[in-house]
Amino acid sequence: MTHDRAKQIRAKVLATAVTSLALLASACGERKEARSASAADAPAAASSGGGQLKIARRGSQASRQGPAESFTGSVRVDPLFQANAPSRTSGAYVTFEPGARSAWHTHPVGQVLIVTAGTGRVQRWGDPLEEIREGDVVSIPPGQKHWHGASPESAMTHIAVLEHLDGKTTDWMEKVTDEQYGAPAIQVAKEVLQEK
Repeated sequence: MTHDRAKQIRAKVLATAVTSLALLASACGERKEARSASAADAPAAASSGGGQLKIARRGSQASRQGPAESFTGSVRVDPLFQANAPSRTSGAYVTFEPGARSAWHTHPVGQVLIVTAGTGRVQRWGDPLEEIREGDVVSIPPGQKHWHGASPESAMTHIAVLEHLDGKTTDWMEKVTDEQYGAPAIQVAKEVLQEK
């Protein structure tokens, strides 16, 4: 197995684990509807944590277009899971068509992006533009101004995982200019990846 293929497999396993943990946290936050239980049922309910397993079937939640005030180009958002107390985590698949991108924005508790398909771009305010590819995991610190989207030639899909703080996940700002988007992207040389 080549080093690049092994790295891709590890990235996919990590992406699956992160998604599974986020889904688990969301499911554990669900509470059963109040019901009368006999004294004999109480210990069983307490030991199970009182939550129900919840499966959101593929396609069971409606896709929506990314709003024009927050995105440039064609962007589709497919919700995966919502934050259900006590969990504050939510997630979505976000697909950017070639050239599409988010506006500049921040997240009060940060964000994790898991690139699942294609090639994209990400940039932190004041830093060079960076290329991201399938299998990459991008961790964005709380309050850090940034944007992300597809490359000019390729669509890009990522899983976005965020936490809510006081009911808010994102502070949207100005749009990314064509000049900012068109800047040369930094690419990590294959030799550097193979050394790791």
